[in-house]
Amino acid sequence: MTNLYNFITEILILLFILITFLQSGIDKATDWKGNTGWLKEHFKETFMGGMVPLMVGIIMILEIITGLLAVLGIIWILLYNNSAWAFYTCLMAAITLLMLLFGQRVAKDYAGAFTITGYFIVVIFGIYLLS
Repeated sequence: MTNLYNFITEILILLFILITFLQSGIDKATDWKGNTGWLKEHFKETFMGGMVPLMVGIIMILEIITGLLAVLGIIWILLYNNSAWAFYTCLMAAITLLMLLFGQRVAKDYAGAFTITGYFIVVIFGIYLLS
């Protein structure tokens, strides 16, 4: 229980990452057609228009891995008082968010890019706490 108290902020950030990324990855897997269809339209005027299925696949895999890493990070903190996996989770989340931000900027979806900023701030704060 001491680890829960000592790492409560980090655990809450990991729970945030877990919910955000795992849900998004699972949504892409279960609604592949809907996601790729919407994104093909979103990127149709960009150099990335023909790469949508590949991009969605890569992002889906990264999101699921990040969500699973968050679970591992929570377990390692609670059982072993070790935050290394939590740090790797936040790092992976930051990389994934930067990829998403890049896509939104290329598509000139500036409002969508701005919403990623909130997620990124939480993740960067996690990196700061864990480094």
